[in-house]
Amino acid sequence: MLNKIKMILLADDDADDRGIFEQILQDRKDVALLGAVENGLELIDFLKIASDKHELPDLIVLDHNMPRMNGRQTLGFLKSSEIYTHIPVIIYSTNSDGKLAEECASLGASMVASKPAGYDEYEEMINQFLKIIAV
Repeated sequence: MLNKIKMILLADDDADDRGIFEQILQDRKDVALLGAVENGLELIDFLKIASDKHELPDLIVLDHNMPRMNGRQTLGFLKSSEIYTHIPVIIYSTNSDGKLAEECASLGASMVASKPAGYDEYEEMINQFLKIIAV
């Protein structure tokens, strides 16, 4: 029996961070990047199309500091929606403190993480993220 490939949707306004995610996930057989968008509004638009195609992600990763609609605002929208509330959401940020973690946890975030500095640390962080959706 084949394991289903897990799909991740990423929202991050930093092109370098999106590129690192893509690079780390490209050689994996168990997970793939469903899409990468630049902000919360683009993520919501992406999800509407994905929902129509019955292709919702297994995990959503949100940068907290994005223009137009930040990670916390996007999380609030996702967790208040019947369609998306079941999808685990992770917030990550260069400035993740206890207050942010507390606020995001109260909104329903599965995890809040600090953005790492290097590639190896990113890979380790993504592996931690994937434990949330491991079967």
